[in-house]
Amino acid sequence: MSDSYLPAADRYSQVPFERCGRSGLKLPRLSLGLWHNFGGVDAFENGREMCRAAFDIGITHFDLANNYGPPAGSAEENFGRIMDLDLGPYRDELVISTKAGYRMWEGPYGEWGSRKYLLASLDQSLDRMGLEYVDIFYSHRPDPDTPLEETMGALATAVHGGKALYAGISSYPADLTRQAHAILEDMGVSLLIHQPKYNLLDRWVEPELLPALVELGIGCIPFSPLAQGQLTPRYLKSIPADSRAARDSGFLQKSEVEANQSKIIALAEIAEKRGQTLAQMALTWVLRQPAVTTVLIGASSVQQIEENVACAHAAGFSDDELAAIDAACA
Repeated sequence: MSDSYLPAADRYSQVPFERCGRSGLKLPRLSLGLWHNFGGVDAFENGREMCRAAFDIGITHFDLANNYGPPAGSAEENFGRIMDLDLGPYRDELVISTKAGYRMWEGPYGEWGSRKYLLASLDQSLDRMGLEYVDIFYSHRPDPDTPLEETMGALATAVHGGKALYAGISSYPADLTRQAHAILEDMGVSLLIHQPKYNLLDRWVEPELLPALVELGIGCIPFSPLAQGQLTPRYLKSIPADSRAARDSGFLQKSEVEANQSKIIALAEIAEKRGQTLAQMALTWVLRQPAVTTVLIGASSVQQIEENVACAHAAGFSDDELAAIDAACA
């Protein structure tokens, strides 16, 4: 790699942008998530290469959280290095987000949704990334034991204090989303965006949350659109020994993949008839929802990013295709 990075001159010609809810912010239809493959246990230069390649393609949104790694915090530290080495001069072209909600340090103030935890965590995140502000600061998960007014008040303080430009929430059900929106509105802050888990195999957001987001003018950025790699060719024939599902611990369990394998095979056949990879079709399917502004892709290589970007220009679905997809997932 060259020591002096210059982004591609045509970087805004490849990925379309969409307005986020009723805000003034536009986001690329694909955003890069740093949940996996950017931590301290991973090859730094590979993560650096992926961030540069993403920006060259026009992916301007980089999504992090305080606990991304492993170890926790290391993805933010590595992204801070990438900003220092490569992307820093283009800060005003980037949308950088982080979150707080999961366990980060010992004791009662190291997780969930208290004002003390959220604002302390944001300061730590800014320090790790070497930033004066993030564009979006999220409450990473609802806290059943902290008043929602306190959690939303912390987000409002971050925005009013200039440490975040926008407020977001992740994994909140529809009723709490409506309450969070109303509370923030009373505090003079708009709820910009919601980040839920959503993919062909997990559609919990469809009955209530997606309609609420459209009604309230909140953007949606689904995470895990490829179901932790299940909606890729990786698990079509077997469970590779070096895959996430083969590990004893982790978010993706072997039993889950085995239960979904027949669905995955059927979906891959539909994708092939469309002239897409399974991953491309899965992303195209999520992006078809009116509520969805952008979709978070994870990647372990530049090639995966480049392959996934093709979904931004894919053809829509016919009624027959959607019916076949529903039947395959049933």
